[in-house]
Amino acid sequence: KIVAEKGAALVHPSNDPDVIAGQGTIGLELVVQAREHWAGSDLEAVIVPLGGGGMIGGIAVAVKALLPSCLVIGAEPANADDAFRSKAEGKLLSHDKPVKTIADGLKTTLGTNTFPIVQNLVDEIFLVEEDDIASATRSVWERMKLSIEPSAGIGVAVAASAAFRARYPNLK
Repeated sequence: KIVAEKGAALVHPSNDPDVIAGQGTIGLELVVQAREHWAGSDLEAVIVPLGGGGMIGGIAVAVKALLPSCLVIGAEPANADDAFRSKAEGKLLSHDKPVKTIADGLKTTLGTNTFPIVQNLVDEIFLVEEDDIASATRSVWERMKLSIEPSAGIGVAVAASAAFRARYPNLK
């Protein structure tokens, strides 16, 4: 309505190419800081919350450009699994049912710009159940005294999961 009435520009929060590129600076920062912190060692994997795909898309482009062997792992709520299904079927899919998740920042769907990036550069997507999202979010508070939203806790849930550790036992 505002775009039509005021002539304002609409910048999509996850599917706009400039937003995706901006999110790529997170990937650059991860690579640089890991090298500084671990005396020149490179990242082996990054786990990124996955909703509309802008953040994981930008991070994947940057990380894969700098470290092609680094794994880029998506963390998606099992109740909002459009990216998982889209990647598996090789085509952009929407939610097939109403989305109900505590990770409300991840309720969005992939877009026409983010889907090809996820399809080509994201190595794997892990689906996370609601209880695991809540538990990981709570664990970050209890152990680190950091208050994070469930949409961030989902990445911790993947990293702590038996499925992830079994799939990637050699990651440090």
